[in-house]
Amino acid sequence: MKPNKGKTQTIKDRAIYVYLPSLEMVEDWKMRAKKAGVSISRFVVERVEDSIRREDGEKGYVSRAELISRIKEAEDELKRLRDENRLLRRLVDNLDNELRHYRAQSFLSSEGIRKFDRELIELLRRGGSYTQEEILEYLNIDPADAELVRAISIQLEALEDYDLVEYKGRGWRWKG
Repeated sequence: MKPNKGKTQTIKDRAIYVYLPSLEMVEDWKMRAKKAGVSISRFVVERVEDSIRREDGEKGYVSRAELISRIKEAEDELKRLRDENRLLRRLVDNLDNELRHYRAQSFLSSEGIRKFDRELIELLRRGGSYTQEEILEYLNIDPADAELVRAISIQLEALEDYDLVEYKGRGWRWKG
């Protein structure tokens, strides 16, 4: 049983009968109400209230149609920004990958000054022991990228040669 909110007793006092000029107008209003997803009563009340508020010049009042329009524009903008964000993320990932390959080149060639990967050093200096898989994951390196995996291995071995890191049974750790 529905709770009694007192509306049933005042239904006749709240009713207004409106006679439209044509059956076509009745059907048009009913179709518009259905399209808006509201009852015909709610549809008429909203339109009349919109008109009264506009006529009174109520500050900050925005009609339902205007709100729907603004929401549509906001949704379109959100979609555009999400697409742009997705593209930018892919570009950043590609640039990161290129940078990793560039930095790895000094370790893959036998000439020139070698520059260690700063993120690798920072990870190891935090303390703890890290497996090769954990290091690759932290550096966001695909284990299938043999060239980068090899470059990281060479860096770890070079750090080990300088007695800065050591490999224990579970992984690499900073000695300093």
